Amino acid sequence: MKKIFIFIIFCMFAYGAQADEQLTTIINELKTLNKDLKTLEKAVYSKSFSSQNSTNSSSGNIPATLEGALTRQLVKLSELEEQIQKMTASNEETLFNLQKISERVDKIQRDTELRFSDLGSGSTSTTSVQKTNTPKQLPGTGKMQDFSKVLDTPSNDTKIASNQKQEIRSISPAAVVQTADVEAESILPKGTPASQYKFATNFIKVGDYQKAEIALKEFIEKNPTHSLSGSAQYWFAETFYIRQLYHDAAAAYLDGYQKFPKSKKAPQNLLKLGIVMNELGEKDQGCLMLSGVKKQYPKADKSILQKAKYETKKFKCAKS
Repeated sequence: MKKIFIFIIFCMFAYGAQADEQLTTIINELKTLNKDLKTLEKAVYSKSFSSQNSTNSSSGNIPATLEGALTRQLVKLSELEEQIQKMTASNEETLFNLQKISERVDKIQRDTELRFSDLGSGSTSTTSVQKTNTPKQLPGTGKMQDFSKVLDTPSNDTKIASNQKQEIRSISPAAVVQTADVEAESILPKGTPASQYKFATNFIKVGDYQKAEIALKEFIEKNPTHSLSGSAQYWFAETFYIRQLYHDAAAAYLDGYQKFPKSKKAPQNLLKLGIVMNELGEKDQGCLMLSGVKKQYPKADKSILQKAKYETKKFKCAKS
């Protein structure tokens, strides 16, 4: 997985280097062309002025040698224009292909994580997550804390306005994980929390994200302090992100980060929250989340830190 991610980063840099080299070549040719055209312009002006003072010359006529030189420069200009068009088309195709590769890698990464990373602690019985995690938001309150406080930064410029907070919650009621007053029919089979978790996440593997959403929500409600609840919350958020329901995803990722700050998925919750906020047009908040990944979780997996760095560059975040 890491090798694939590194390969993508390498492709990005290789693409950037190649594009820069092509652009530099074209710029140099344009400078040369501009210099030649200025020389021709001076020559034409000089000949034209000389022709006006000569009774044996036709006023305004351009000598054949100058006309030929001008034609050659126009041809060169046309060739440069064609090169620029080809380079633009090539760049667009490269970016499109890289985007497709990135999407495929994300899908592979999700499947790999579901298969290997979480079930390592699956045999663990219900543990007191509340003892190891200090919730930054009380379950069921529906209140969202300022992002600047979540990241322990005093900056007032990085706070989300209250209307934006309410917008995320009001648009995404499905993303708020809380116990319903009336118990609905269970989608989870009887068994251990580990087997129920595996059952719920299996819906993601087969691409049934709506059922995955329902099953994971129920798992979290029934097992709020289990060691797998933090991971379940992350995959719950992923069901929205995959379907591009970014408001729902933002609320769910934030819940995961605030309720399970020491979960194995906490760094990814923060990373994805930053990506989603940028997708929603909240660049300041999104960049704050991305920069917070390394600050809050300096020992996180290298692939997560590299992804945060890449997304920071992609969204053109200011260096912090």
